[in-house]
Amino acid sequence: MIPLSGDLPKSKGIKSENVESVNVTKGTSTLKRGFAHMLKNGVVMDVTTVEQAQIAEEAGAVSVMVLDKLPSDVRKAGGVARTASLRVIQEIMDHVTIPVMAKCRIGHVYEAKVLAEANVDMVDESEVLTPADENHHIWKWDFTTPFVNGARSLAEALRRIEEGAAMIRTKGEPGTGNVAEAVLHIKKVNDELRTIKSIYDSGDRQELVSMAREFKVSFDLVEETAKIGRLPVVNFAAGGIATPSVLEYSRQKMQWKEQGQPFLQQHSGKMLTQ
Repeated sequence: MIPLSGDLPKSKGIKSENVESVNVTKGTSTLKRGFAHMLKNGVVMDVTTVEQAQIAEEAGAVSVMVLDKLPSDVRKAGGVARTASLRVIQEIMDHVTIPVMAKCRIGHVYEAKVLAEANVDMVDESEVLTPADENHHIWKWDFTTPFVNGARSLAEALRRIEEGAAMIRTKGEPGTGNVAEAVLHIKKVNDELRTIKSIYDSGDRQELVSMAREFKVSFDLVEETAKIGRLPVVNFAAGGIATPSVLEYSRQKMQWKEQGQPFLQQHSGKMLTQ
C-alpha cells in the first residue's frame, strides 16, 4: 500500500548518513512535503537567466523555476523542449538565496537524476517540456529530491501523489497569458474534492471504491483525501498567471476550506506573459 502520509516502505529515495556523529535522514515524505509547505502563500517565478532570478528574489518570490525558454517562447520555437542548461541552473543557485527548482521531461528518469545530482531544491516533471514517455511518469519515491507535478483533475493529482509527488500544480495553459484554463482546472479539482467529501460524509464506502477505480488510484488514498476534504499535498496554480491582478484572481479561486491560499506561479520580475 502506498501511504498518504509517511513513507513508502523500502523507498530508494530515503537515505541516512552520519554527519559529525549525528544520524541524518534525507528524502522522507515529511521533509519533501514540509519543504512545499514552507513556500505556501508565495509566488514561484519562471526564469531563464541569473538576472531574472535576482529580480524575482528582490520582488519577493519564494522560489524560482529555471527553464531553457519561457513557455511562450517554447510555443513560438516549436521542436523539442528540454531541461535547462546545468551551467545556467548552477549559476542561478550561486547567485540567489531562495530555493531553485528546475523542470524535466515527463517520464525522463535520467534528466531528473541529473537535476537531483545538481542539487536543485525541487524537480518539476513538466508537460511544458516535450514528454519523453507519453504513458508513464517518473516513480518519484526513488528520489531524495522532492517533485512537483501538474494536474488538470483530482484523478491526475492523486495519481501523481501516489507516484511520490510532494506538491501539485493545476496546469492551466502555459505560454498563452490566458488564465481561463487555470481557473477551469482549479474549479474542477475543487468540485471533485467536494464530491468525494460528500460521499465520505454519507458513509457510502462502495461509492468511494468506485471513485478509486475511476481515478485509477488506491482506495486508501481516495478515502483519506475525502476525509480531510483537500489534497494531501500543497497545491498551486500555473498557466496564464501573468499579472498581479490575475494572480490575485487565481488566488481567490483556489481558496476552499482548509486548503487556504496555495501558491501561484508567475514569470520573471518583468511580468512576462506565460
